[in-house]
Amino acid sequence: MPTDGPVVLALDSSTTATKALVVDTSGQVLAQGRAGYEMLTPGRDFYEQDATEWVSAANTAISEAVASLDAPDRARVSALCITPQRQTFVLCREDGTPLRNAILWLDGRASEQVMRLGTARVHELSGMVPDVTPSLYKLAWLSQHEPDALCAADRVAGVHAYLVHAFTGQWRDSRGTADSLGLFDMARLDWAEELLGIAGVRGDQLPELGDVGSVLADVLSDVAQGWGLPGPIAVVAGCGDGQAAGLGAGVTRPDEGYLNLGTAVVAGVHSPEYRWGRSYRTDAAGIPGQFVLEVVQNSGAFLAGWFRAELGDPALHGAPDAQLEQAASAVPPGSDGLVTLPYWNAVQSPHWDPQARGAMVGFSGTHSRAALYRSVIEGICLEAARNLRALETDTGTPITVLRIMGGGQRSELWRTILAACVGVPLEECATEEVSALGAAVIAVSAVTGQEVAAVSRAMARTGGTTEPDPDLASKYTKISEVQGELYPRLKELFSRLQALGAPVRE
Repeated sequence: MPTDGPVVLALDSSTTATKALVVDTSGQVLAQGRAGYEMLTPGRDFYEQDATEWVSAANTAISEAVASLDAPDRARVSALCITPQRQTFVLCREDGTPLRNAILWLDGRASEQVMRLGTARVHELSGMVPDVTPSLYKLAWLSQHEPDALCAADRVAGVHAYLVHAFTGQWRDSRGTADSLGLFDMARLDWAEELLGIAGVRGDQLPELGDVGSVLADVLSDVAQGWGLPGPIAVVAGCGDGQAAGLGAGVTRPDEGYLNLGTAVVAGVHSPEYRWGRSYRTDAAGIPGQFVLEVVQNSGAFLAGWFRAELGDPALHGAPDAQLEQAASAVPPGSDGLVTLPYWNAVQSPHWDPQARGAMVGFSGTHSRAALYRSVIEGICLEAARNLRALETDTGTPITVLRIMGGGQRSELWRTILAACVGVPLEECATEEVSALGAAVIAVSAVTGQEVAAVSRAMARTGGTTEPDPDLASKYTKISEVQGELYPRLKELFSRLQALGAPVRE
């Protein structure tokens, strides 16, 4: 471990918490900190947060990490890189004061705007299949339902831009994070006037852009001192949490994939050129000049957590349940004929239907809670496999290895089912905070002058490998055929189901 040379701060501001790492140029994690915050649900399909909590949590997490460093190591901290939750944004004053709660990526209020505004032209330009996730449609919703707030906002800022302003006093953002608002001409990696008009956003409300890996500004001296650091500290332009997870996992080639079993299930591969297609969304990569093609399921570990919270042991409040996992492991593949369509938060890849909803088909009086839970996990894994196969077909490049991270990777049940469904080895990431490590990769690249891909491969740490079980894979191929027929047969019912619910707003 180097005892001299630069040390970097990496910050992962995710959906439920902010994690801070202090990392040296070899990839060694010297210290870490964490602070959580609430997710608010003020209405059906509404998911929001108080944006000021992003800042307070970041300050807490960084201060906690720095507190465990000795004075020489504190003096070595020379750069900070942030990776944020994507498609989340806030309307605020010039000084950063929010005008309303931030709207999160998994918010589903804008389904009508998606249906009305989500054209093939918007898809081709933005790289994002029309869906409730991109901020574009939720901004259009605000333009219709809260026009005064959108007009009065001095700034429309994603999480990365909001934190950069809080730390530096400047409204600057990375091209690797601003793209997630859905307002980019993705091929040019710049704002698209056509999309701003659709969203009802003015160009003067948006931050100035910098390339991934470039220095955006220095941390204000009083902010650095509040963290317990002498400074100066350069803020290096980061990328989204999914793309950063790929870098933290050492995924840099088109035949290597990453899969995050987090709140959502997000899997992706790198592409050296801009592409857009129906089975994936296109994001700016953490490797300058490249793109990431991602398949997305918003109901990932969120769905397993929902099951445990609502139908599991109430004493655990939705936390992982070893007894439930063990019982589900004893249930035969196929969960005794119960098949789940995991669209609790609509469906992204492969159908991109904002009105789709979840379903469990095949109930009988003999089904146990363990069978239901296994069916939920099977449904998520079968859908992930279907999405990855579509991605391989579109790119023409088979995925030879899949590196996995997120809370789900700690479950042997998840790993066993997922490996059988996708049919390729799953390599576990040994680093707990993979997205934060990806941000550290970009920061180390900036301070050393090395290429991002080379730093990524050098700093990544992998653990065990789960190989696909051929017999299990054969069984899941048949189950997948049944699950694949559910959406086409239920599609016409979803809009009618949507209408049965109480309207959010007129």
